[in-house]
Amino acid sequence: MKKYVKMLPLAAIFFTLSANADVQLKDKSEILGKWNLYAEAIKLNGEKKAITVEWDFKDDGTLETTATDSVGRTSEFKANLKYAVEDGVLKKQLTPGREKYESCKVVEKDNSKMVLKCTYLFFFLTKK
Repeated sequence: MKKYVKMLPLAAIFFTLSANADVQLKDKSEILGKWNLYAEAIKLNGEKKAITVEWDFKDDGTLETTATDSVGRTSEFKANLKYAVEDGVLKKQLTPGREKYESCKVVEKDNSKMVLKCTYLFFFLTKK
C-alpha cells in the first residue's frame, strides 16, 4: 500500500504534463485564413488581457495583422509579417523588415480555437 501512495504524486505529474502536450502542426494549411486574436496572457491559466487583433495567414507565407486600438491615438495598425510552419511549430517574424523570428508552439487547437505559446506570451485565437 505504501508503494502506491508514493507513486500517486508521480502519476499526477505525468498526467499533468501529458495534458499540456503541444500540438504539432503538419503544415501551414492547418492555420490558413483569418483568426481573431482576442486575448494574451503571461501564463496559460493566468489573467488574460483583452486585445483586438486580426491575423490573416496567407498561403504565400505572409501574416497580415490588423490591430484595433479602441482607447489610443491610432484607431488601427496594420503590418505584414512573414511566417512558416517548421517542425510542427509556427515561426513568425517579430517585426516587419527584420529577419528575426519567434517560435510559437500550438498548445491547443481545434477547427475554431487555437492557443499559441510564443516567446513571452500566450495568444488566444478564434477562427473568423
